Amino acid sequence: MERSGGLSVTDGATPTQPAELPSLASGDRLGRSEFERRYAAMSPAVRAELIGGIVYVASPTRAQHGRPHADLVGWLVTYRASTPGTEALDDSTARLSEEDEPKPDAMLRILPRAGGATRDDEDGYLSGPAELVGEVALSSAAYDLHQKLEAYQRAGCVEYVVVVLHSREIRWFRLEEGTYVPHPPDADGVHRSRVYPGLWLDSDAFLRGDMARVLEVLNHGLESSAHLEFARALTRRMDDRGYGA
Repeated sequence: MERSGGLSVTDGATPTQPAELPSLASGDRLGRSEFERRYAAMSPAVRAELIGGIVYVASPTRAQHGRPHADLVGWLVTYRASTPGTEALDDSTARLSEEDEPKPDAMLRILPRAGGATRDDEDGYLSGPAELVGEVALSSAAYDLHQKLEAYQRAGCVEYVVVVLHSREIRWFRLEEGTYVPHPPDADGVHRSRVYPGLWLDSDAFLRGDMARVLEVLNHGLESSAHLEFARALTRRMDDRGYGA
């Protein structure tokens, strides 16, 4: 069979138009390969995720979501800039399993050459669990704190950070023996990552949009001895594998 101008052509037969793929709709039950096939045929403006084998098609993003989303990514990018062997990602698809392909608002991963759990597939998608995933949720009833939390937990994402807009809180989960356990901030109101030493977050400052204070606290974390040793360890791993920082 040859293809000509987008039409299927068979010897001695009349050209026929390929069958149009059904659009994705929330509630569809699909495997990952079929989900990706349909997703690729849709408008780039469509944002869809596969969670537990069920399709979720997102509504257009409002500024209420976009502002903390940008701040979340900015916080992670600042950390990444001072931490060799790490990478921050914004709104990127993550292939976690045959039934889970979410599109987190933000991720921070340890690069494969530094010993991280993710990899880059041949077609450019990220596979495997990022060490930290972040989402912005409208309320505690949102699927970010239910179906998506379970997907990240199944995959083994070590830390999961959710900015909950309605209740104005940040919920930070850590994977302990295969289960996410909520971890409140320390007595000074600062969350401190265990998987990423020096990744500190002043919850109150973040929720009121005070990014100057957020970055001030983060910089204190970046100056800590724990972060300096972590950065050295990542660099050593890359050196051992023949990569520079």
